[in-house]
Formats: sequence, structure tokens, C-alpha cells
Amino acid sequence: MDPLSLFLAGDVMTGRGIDQVLAHPSDPRLAESFVGDARDYVRLAERANGRIPQPVDDAWPWGDALGALDAHAPDVRIVDLETSITTSDDDAPGKPVRYRMHPDNVGVLAVAGIDCCVLANNHVLDFGVRGLVETLDVLHRAGIRVAGAGTTQRSAEAATVIPVDQGHRVLVVAVGSPTSGVPTSWAARGDRPGVAHLPRLSREAAEGLCARAEAERRPGDVLVASVHWGSNWGQDIPEDQVRFAHWLVDGGFHVVHGHSSHHPRPLEVYRDRLILYGCGDLVNDYEGIGGHAELRPDLRLAYLPRVDAGTGALRGMALIPLRSRRFRLEACSSEEAGWLARSLTAASARFATQVDHAQDGTLTLA
Repeated sequence: MDPLSLFLAGDVMTGRGIDQVLAHPSDPRLAESFVGDARDYVRLAERANGRIPQPVDDAWPWGDALGALDAHAPDVRIVDLETSITTSDDDAPGKPVRYRMHPDNVGVLAVAGIDCCVLANNHVLDFGVRGLVETLDVLHRAGIRVAGAGTTQRSAEAATVIPVDQGHRVLVVAVGSPTSGVPTSWAARGDRPGVAHLPRLSREAAEGLCARAEAERRPGDVLVASVHWGSNWGQDIPEDQVRFAHWLVDGGFHVVHGHSSHHPRPLEVYRDRLILYGCGDLVNDYEGIGGHAELRPDLRLAYLPRVDAGTGALRGMALIPLRSRRFRLEACSSEEAGWLARSLTAASARFATQVDHAQDGTLTLA
């Protein structure tokens, strides 16, 4: 069999401003210190880049990414969904910045063919347990699998199985770390809904995640560890994250899918296995806010690794460079794609990883 191809992305944040321009916006009131109405984020984006037609269709936020993904035809599509899909108004203590999308807007995920939403992050319980339970139900009814959250501890921590042609499968084990702001109180416990919580980046914790995958593993499976960890900004990867990622690979995982950072972070090929330390945001409403311009947070990446279904070894990877403008993903210019390639190569120098700018406009892992 040919290698399995995956589409991996970092945070997809379809709440707040994105939700407001879709067909079924939620109540726009916010509890943030400086912004009290989600429509203000729409106005900021329009001030920066021009008018956004309203309402937009479900395909709008993905824009040019949809055609690029269809051209690559990945076998499995996995994103980190940093948004609660709910009508709940329940308060999450200590959470002034909260993301909510109306359940009737779930088509924005279905139109992109998402197979699995990772939910072990610091926003899925923004509207309480009731919001999480409704999120799980909405995704289930939409035919989209979830990983890293559930109505019980067992379901939150279990490996999510995604069947692929010819009997092969992709297994996803997802966890959220306090280093990315996931509260300990959000951890699923017994029959209490919550997220799969990772209290420490220890060898024992890594072995526990490997055991969860091993319990479901069959020959020919591809194993993905999806970890929400680390700060939002900067290219320094703490040594404990590097060690933890290596322990996961040593214990049997084929891909480490890291997310939480708002921009792409270094990547590594360790023992022929792919480690993405931070995929960066893919969809959000941050246009016009400003800050961290040197990291170009308007530029995004879709990661398309090809993984051997027999050994889990990385057989190659394309990266689709994109730019967010008017809440829509557009193809990058050649100059922007080149900047991403140089930036990622420089940031990944400690791992001896090189990213090249291909003639077709994509980026490739050298």
C-alpha cells in the first residue's frame, strides 16, 4: 500500500468573529476586558483588509485551502478545534476570553471534510460542562470524530480510531497540558465530562499515552499523539517538550502533532518520525489586532505528511502556505511562502530540519 497521507493543522477557532459572519451567529456579547461584542472583531478585520460579505457560506473561512487539500487528497484530516459548539451561556470561572460557535454553523467543519477534531485544549470548556457535552453531541451528529474529550474519563482518554482504505487505520490519542492554559479543573474524572489532562511532561505520562494507543493498535495502524502544549508566541522549544516528544516516539507513536502556538514552530524528524512542536493557528479572527508582526501570524500552514503504514516512518511532507485575510484563507505569494520556508528552517536548525520552497508554491521537508 502507498503511504497514508494526513492533513494536520493547529488551532481552528471558529467562534467569536468567525461565528458572527456565518449564517447562524451566536449571541455576540463577550466578557473580555477590552471587547464586549464579537462583532467588533469583524470590524477590526474589515478595517485591516476590507469588507467581509455577510453572511458567508460554510466554505468561506477555508477559502483556497479547500482546493489545495482536495488536490493532495489526504486520507485523514485532523485539526485542533479551539471552540465550543454550543448555545450554553454557562460561565467558565477565570476565563474572560471564550470561543463559542452556534451548533447550526457546524457545516463549517463538515465542508472541509474534517475526520477528527482534537478537543483537549484550553477553550473547549469555555461555556462549561454543558457546552462541552453539546459540542460532543453536535460533532457526533455531524459525523466528525473527537479525541481528547468526553463525557467520562475513559472516553476522553481513549484512542480515537479512524478507518482508512484497505483495512488500515489512524489512531489519535489527544491530551492537553497546563503549559498551554488547560485548567486542571477541566480534567475528566470518572463519570465527569472533561478533557484528557496531561499534568506533567514526564516519562511516566508518556508511557501512559503509549499504553492507550497500544491497547487499540493493530498491524498497519498509524499512531498520532496530539498534544496541546506550550506558550502562544516564540520559537524556543523547552527541553522538557523535546524529551517528551522523543519518549512518545520511542514508545511507539509515529507522529507528534503539537499545537497551541499562534504561529508555526520548529519541526523535527526523530528516528524517521515526524514531530510538529507547534502547527500554528489555521483559522481565527485575529486580523487587525496587531502585535508579534515579526512572526507573521497572518501566515498559516497546512501540514500534509505521508507516513508508511507498515513502519510509521515519514516518507515525505508537503506544507501548504496560506494567508488569512477577511477571515478567509488565501494562497500565499511566492515571497510569503519563501519567508515561511526560511523562517521554519532557521527556527528548526537545532533539529537539523530544512524546509524548501518548491516550484509549485508548496513547501517541502528536505
